[in-house]
Amino acid sequence: MKKITLIILANFLVLASCTHRREEPGKTVFRYNEAAGITTLDPAFARDQTIIWAVNQLFSGLVQLNGRMEIRPCIAKTWEVSGSGLVYTFHLRNDVFFHDNAVFPAGRGRRATAGDFVFSFQRIADPAVASPGAWIFNNVAGENGGKAFEAPDDSTVVIRLASPYPPFLSLLSMQYCSVVSKESVVFYGADFRRNPVGTGPFMFKMWQEGVKLVFVKNNRYFEKEHGESLPFLDAVSISFVPDKQSSFLEFIKGNLDFLSGIDPTYKDELLTRNGKLQAKYAARIRLITQPYLNTEYLGFMVDNKDHLNNKFNISDRRIRQAVSLAFDRKKMITYLRNNIGTPGFQGITPRGLPSFDSATVFYDYNPEKARQLLASAGFPEGRGLPPLVLTSTPDYLDICKYIQHQVAMIGINLEIEVSPPAAVKEMKAEAKLPFFRASWIADYPDAENYLSMFYSKNFCPRGPNYTHFSNSGFDALYEKSMLTVDDSLRFLYYRRMEKIMMEEAPVVVLYYDQVLRFVQDNITGLGSNPMNLLDLKRVKKLP
Repeated sequence: MKKITLIILANFLVLASCTHRREEPGKTVFRYNEAAGITTLDPAFARDQTIIWAVNQLFSGLVQLNGRMEIRPCIAKTWEVSGSGLVYTFHLRNDVFFHDNAVFPAGRGRRATAGDFVFSFQRIADPAVASPGAWIFNNVAGENGGKAFEAPDDSTVVIRLASPYPPFLSLLSMQYCSVVSKESVVFYGADFRRNPVGTGPFMFKMWQEGVKLVFVKNNRYFEKEHGESLPFLDAVSISFVPDKQSSFLEFIKGNLDFLSGIDPTYKDELLTRNGKLQAKYAARIRLITQPYLNTEYLGFMVDNKDHLNNKFNISDRRIRQAVSLAFDRKKMITYLRNNIGTPGFQGITPRGLPSFDSATVFYDYNPEKARQLLASAGFPEGRGLPPLVLTSTPDYLDICKYIQHQVAMIGINLEIEVSPPAAVKEMKAEAKLPFFRASWIADYPDAENYLSMFYSKNFCPRGPNYTHFSNSGFDALYEKSMLTVDDSLRFLYYRRMEKIMMEEAPVVVLYYDQVLRFVQDNITGLGSNPMNLLDLKRVKKLP
């Protein structure tokens, strides 16, 4: 206990040393803590939310999403899509410049051109780079994007697809697709990860890894708000203290401007049982919340791997369906989540996407039906059923224990194995986990992002199908939907796919998450969005 206390105290002192430094008079600095750390500032490797948030301040791309998840211009001022859905032509602004940096003559950033986008996209698609975003261009014409990207002039970018793909514009809004210059990538080489040169609203200033990261205002940024140049802030300061209780205390003291999400260590201190801000904080803290494109679920490895399925008895869908029916999601959300989130009665597609079907309930709390399913599978009251072993990370142990208790009431013996997040992520990607807890946060605002997890050609490790679910009817609908430009018809296909998948039950949907943002009352313009993307270019900090 003494050792844990000393670690927390040390973390607190480090965070305090980062946040208590006086700001320059008249300068506004937005401060937040990133407990999970940041490993790179190279957009080609912007895989995790922590990296995405930082990269989004430094870089920009052809298009961007607004708060309603609509595609809006960014460096591309206009674009056209051919009638075949195969050719995308973008027309660029001529007032976008790379950040000032030693890689350019006289240290002055040059104008970003169409050729820079061709270089950036080919870099992502290049297997030698090993970008985790390479899948974005799986459907482009030519091997590794060889014939896909063209710059007929400095202001025009042409992208050619091998087959129509309706969500493609949404994919281009991802941080992977940010524009970089060849000069900076060549000059810094492997060290580009910590020497980013972009076109975004903020420029890189300094990074003491594991301690502090600082961005400063880009005075040459191209976007304006009501005639006023963006961004409004002078700087962004990010600290890296892993102890969330320490960062919470600094936020309450006013030494941090922003707190994202809720942690069990302080959820009851900040929120009431109904998910409202506690009255004692209402005068100085604002809570911003909305549906989050994040589905929390349990996944089963459902293919015919004898060394997995025979041991854990999950090849029979009735066992999987019984688990889905055996616990009360409403109570789970109320008592373990302070009513943050929505019970996962529907499919894997979360609330907030236009194809979400709130009228269809696949699994609600029904322990009697769960018992009937166990009996029909040959395990009345769970007799003869070996334990199911669920692998989770420490952050979700309370939810796993709740489910463990609930399923025990119908005769299922659930054992829980807790592993570090990195280990769970690796084992899941290598198909080594028969039963696991996971999250799926949308990469782009289209239900295809979720349904692709069950397309048979996406088996992990080469794709996101971590359950190895395979169904010919599902696959046929998936392929048909990708050829359908009509949104209403495509959404119909999506719902039919979801019905097939949920009846086969490769996953147990737990809940649809909710964006939670706590900000000091002198912060304006932060806003929110269903993908929980941090956008600081319109933020103001009042004295």
